[in-house]
Amino acid sequence: MKSKFVMLWTCIAVLYGCHSVQPMGDSPVAQAEQHNPPAGHVTTVNGRWLMEANGEVMLDPQTSGLTVWNGKLISLSDRSADRSQRLQLHVISSETALVSPEIMAFELSDTLKDSCFASYIQENPDLEALVAVPNEPGVFFTITEDASDHQGLSPVCAEKYGHSGSVVYPFLLVRLAVQTDHSVLMTHVRPLMFSDELNLANFPNDGIEGLALSDDGQLYLALEKDAAGGARVFTTDISAEFWQQNDFIPMRDTQVKLPSFEHGNHPINALEFYQYGGHRYLFAAARNDEQLWVIDLAGQQDALVVDLHFFAQLDTPNEICSGWEPMDNASIEGLTVIDDTLWMVNDPWKAVYLQNIQCEQNRAKFEKMAPLLFSLPIQDAWFR
Repeated sequence: MKSKFVMLWTCIAVLYGCHSVQPMGDSPVAQAEQHNPPAGHVTTVNGRWLMEANGEVMLDPQTSGLTVWNGKLISLSDRSADRSQRLQLHVISSETALVSPEIMAFELSDTLKDSCFASYIQENPDLEALVAVPNEPGVFFTITEDASDHQGLSPVCAEKYGHSGSVVYPFLLVRLAVQTDHSVLMTHVRPLMFSDELNLANFPNDGIEGLALSDDGQLYLALEKDAAGGARVFTTDISAEFWQQNDFIPMRDTQVKLPSFEHGNHPINALEFYQYGGHRYLFAAARNDEQLWVIDLAGQQDALVVDLHFFAQLDTPNEICSGWEPMDNASIEGLTVIDDTLWMVNDPWKAVYLQNIQCEQNRAKFEKMAPLLFSLPIQDAWFR
């Protein structure tokens, strides 16, 4: 979802221009130093361009999720990406920000070919999150969001699945399984159900954009906007029998404490589960606000807000621009954790991404809607 809310960093552009704050050096992504936080306790985060095997930046993948598998970062793209990037998993090295040239393309399993949702999920579904399933190597969950341009459900399927408590065409949880030939099979699909008491609305482009999964099978789903205009976090249990059914998945409200706002759109666009000191938390990316929210799953504490300021890598410094280029907008839509590091990837927001151009060295990269990979050490101070 590309909301109309736009954050502008005019004061930062005036303060820093295109000059470096610290030298870039030759360190890999994982070792990129963080700038000292400026006034206002803003945490500055450096990003490296995702590079493909041909030496070019990754072309317009519209990255919509990030997770970890076999020690590598895994992402996928939404329906607005360049056609070459859709309906596949992308394997990324966290050390070098290089994207593997191997194509892990999606295929529909034989068991799903007669599903009510087959035509949508095998054409150009709006995939908006990705999470690896613990203890099931090569298995992932993803979720669909905006199906408003699809032909819709057949009359028979609409009778069964047409009343989801939210959008006309229901949000779909999809199970993915990597095969021995590294193709990715869509093995199962189930729609989400929201009771009327949960107060959702028919906002197809403000749907589920975050998935997080605990080791004991608790799935968390982040909604961008409910009927009152606020973000929400829902949950359901993934039991051993979960995928033996094809009916609605009932959603429960976690009732966690999220930041409150008087005006504007403040969606959650990525989610990750994390345990610290025996307590459970969620990391949430608030894209419009350029913030990280640390959410207490016990619902006892208010969410901690970490303000972020993103910088883009500059490969060819000159006397005008060197080191790192301050970004006007990043739009994070993927979060995951490796050890004590939080990894983030952005989804270039086509309406405003070119506002990032301050240094000519990066113009072509921004014009290709290339994403960046960011890393941030997890801080003890985030957990109170």
